[in-house]
Amino acid sequence: MHRDPLAGGRVTTIELPESPRILVIRRDNIGDLLCTTPLIAALRRSYPTAWIGALVNSYNAPALAGNPCVDEILSYDKSKHLTTWGAKLEAYWRRLGLIRRLRGRHLDLAILAASGYQASAHRFVVLAAPKRTLGYSLANIHLTPELHAPQGVHEVEATFGMLAALGIQGPPPPMMLVPDAAETVAIAPLVPSGKGPLVGLHISSRKEGQRWPIERFAALAWQLHASYGARFLLFWAPGAANDPCHPGDDDKAAALIRELAGLPFAAPSTPRLAGLIAGLSLCDRVVCSDGGAMHVAAALGKPIVCFFGDSDAVRWRPWGVPHVILQKDSCAVGDITVAEASLGFARLEASLGKRD
Repeated sequence: MHRDPLAGGRVTTIELPESPRILVIRRDNIGDLLCTTPLIAALRRSYPTAWIGALVNSYNAPALAGNPCVDEILSYDKSKHLTTWGAKLEAYWRRLGLIRRLRGRHLDLAILAASGYQASAHRFVVLAAPKRTLGYSLANIHLTPELHAPQGVHEVEATFGMLAALGIQGPPPPMMLVPDAAETVAIAPLVPSGKGPLVGLHISSRKEGQRWPIERFAALAWQLHASYGARFLLFWAPGAANDPCHPGDDDKAAALIRELAGLPFAAPSTPRLAGLIAGLSLCDRVVCSDGGAMHVAAALGKPIVCFFGDSDAVRWRPWGVPHVILQKDSCAVGDITVAEASLGFARLEASLGKRD
């Protein structure tokens, strides 16, 4: 037995075979899955001959594409993203087939990879019937070993911390994200020429309170071009604002494109997550709100200026990269001024100069 510095209690080490069959479950958002990649990398390092599968949803699955630490990506469609009963029934049928495949794997371990207990993921694990399950517990839900979610740490640290039950400790490795080569080749010719930094502007956010006004993005871009010779790639969630499943920002992007006329910029269409990953991989800096795109940029090693609303910046800040967080006492991103954003970018540049 040993003491886990994150879980804060005494933890019994799980003994696994030399080549175990391990399933990592992370079925929520893109950023959550990326924050789980250090855990997956540590598993591969400790069990180089293991079969490591990842159970994810079809929306966030591209975040693991090409990851050398994962043997198989098993994905399913979330029913809330489907609009017809026929599609929902088909998705449920495929999910049953997925459970049968997992049971046939005779899993040695399933990991509920999250910083807290997730009942829906636990139900899936019960159906998959692994020999052991590792995850954080609730007071009335006891897993063995019993781990309790830590407070006041990053999501990467909290998720990685449960590996203490396998005897895996130390600082988490970096997040891992592999851009799709074909998507990158398709976007690269659109990059505007010039010597200034290529700045990715991502204007969308799932939460309304974390959306920075379009006119301020435009004003910031003009300032950054004047001060640094910055060039820009513009990214947004594609689609119409009234799409019931995946609301998009096509109208806002069109408005910003008009405001940026005269600047060196391009606005590549990225209807697939793989395209967004590829586009951000080409950038030197990124300006965005807290959310999936921010974690994508962090996983790609990009310095970031990020707008935070009511999210916990300790838990969800960009992991492992230089960054400046802008967050007001009101927790409203709309209260952040262009001057504050420009100063934040200057602070980021200064920190990068010190690193050089």
